[in-house]
Amino acid sequence: MNRAPETTAPPPILVDTESILSFAIALGLGLIIGLQRERTTDRLGGIRTFPLIALFGALSAHLGRNPGMGWMMLTGLLIMTVLILLGNLERLRGRDEYTGITTEVSALLVYLLGAFLVLGDKTVAVVLGATIAVLLHFKPGMHAFAEKLSDKDLRSIMQFAVLSLIILPVLPNRTFGPYDVLNPFQIWLLVVLIVGIGLGGYAVYKIAGPRVGTMLSGLIGGLISSTATTVTYARMARSQEKATGLAALVILLASTSMFIRMFVEIIAVAPRMLSALIPPLGMLFVVSLTVCGAAYLRVQHRENAMPEPGNPAELKPALIFGALYAVVLLAIAAGKEYFGNRGIYVVALLSGFTDVDAITLSTANLTASGAMDADIAWRAMVIASLANLVFKLCAAGFLGGWTLLRRVFALFAIPFAAGLAALWLWP
Repeated sequence: MNRAPETTAPPPILVDTESILSFAIALGLGLIIGLQRERTTDRLGGIRTFPLIALFGALSAHLGRNPGMGWMMLTGLLIMTVLILLGNLERLRGRDEYTGITTEVSALLVYLLGAFLVLGDKTVAVVLGATIAVLLHFKPGMHAFAEKLSDKDLRSIMQFAVLSLIILPVLPNRTFGPYDVLNPFQIWLLVVLIVGIGLGGYAVYKIAGPRVGTMLSGLIGGLISSTATTVTYARMARSQEKATGLAALVILLASTSMFIRMFVEIIAVAPRMLSALIPPLGMLFVVSLTVCGAAYLRVQHRENAMPEPGNPAELKPALIFGALYAVVLLAIAAGKEYFGNRGIYVVALLSGFTDVDAITLSTANLTASGAMDADIAWRAMVIASLANLVFKLCAAGFLGGWTLLRRVFALFAIPFAAGLAALWLWP
C-alpha cells in the first residue's frame, strides 16, 4: 500500500522584537530631537534628518554585531563627521555667520544614541535622549541663568564640584572607629547631599530673583539654611518694627521647609522605608503648612526683598556638618548600648537644637540597614524637629525682641503641640 508523502511544516518565522524595539525607540528619540532643531535658525538638520541619523546609528550598531563587520560603527561615525563638514562648507569658508556647533554635536550624539539603543541599555538611552532634548529646548533659559551668575555664584558651583567630584572619590568606603559606624565615604556623601540641597535652593533664588514674595522667601531660605533665615529676619524685625509679622511668618515658613529637607534626605538614604518614616512627618508638615497659610492671610503684606543668602557650598560649614554627623552617629551608637532607646532620644534632642539634618540622616541610615526600628527613627526625627523649633524661638526672641518672640511663639504653638501629640498618640 502506497503511503502519502510526508509534508514538513515550514519553519516558523522568527521576529526579532528586540531589534524592532531598538529601531522604534531610535526613531522616536530622533523625531523629538529633530522637532526641537526644526524650530531653530540652524538648518543643518530638522525633523526628518535627526530620525534618519538615529536610525543610521542603530543600523550601524546592529550590522556591526555580525562577524567580520565590527568596523561598521566607526565607519558610520566617520561618515557622519564628513556629512556634517559638508553641510557646514559655506560656514567653514567664512561665508556664513558663525552660530555655534550645537546642532552638529547633537547630530553626532543622536547617531551614538541610536547605536547605544542596540548595544546598551534601552532605559539609559531613553533617559539620555530625553536629557538631550531638554537641554536643547531650554537654551534661552539656561543662557539667561548663566548670565545671572556672579563670581560668587560660580565659586559656589566650583566648590560643590570640589566637594563631590574631587574629595568624595578618594575617601575610603569602609567603617572605622568606635562601634564601627564611621564610614568616611558615606559621611562625605551625605555632606554632598546637604550642600546640594542648599545649592538647589540657592539656584531657585537666583532664577526667581530677590523679590520672590513672602511664601517663597521662607521656603527657599529654609532649603538653604533655616537657621540663617531665622537670624536674618529676626534682625530685620528689630530694626523695622512694622516688619515683625512678616518676619515671624518667614521664620515659620523656613521651619516648615525643614520637613522638605527631611523628606529629600529620607528618600536619598532609605527609600524603602518611606512608608514607615514619612506619615508622621508628613502630618506635621501639613499642620505647619496650614498654620503658614492662615498666618499669611492675616499678616499685613508689604514688598519683601529676600536678603542675599550666603554661599551654601563653603568648605567650612561642610566640614562642620560632616563632623557633627560623625558625632551624632557615635552618640547614637553609645546611647543605644548604654541607655537603650532613651539614649537615642536624648541624642536627638541635643542635636536638634543646632541641626536636624544630622539626626535625620543618621537614623534613616540605621533604619535602612536594619540597625534601628523605623518607629524609633521617626520619633527621634520629630524630637529633633521640636528641639529645633525651640532653638529658633529663642534665637528670634534674642535677636528680634519681645514682640517677635510673642508672634513666633503663637505661630509655633500648634506645630509644636502636633509634634507632641504624634509622639504620644501615633500608633
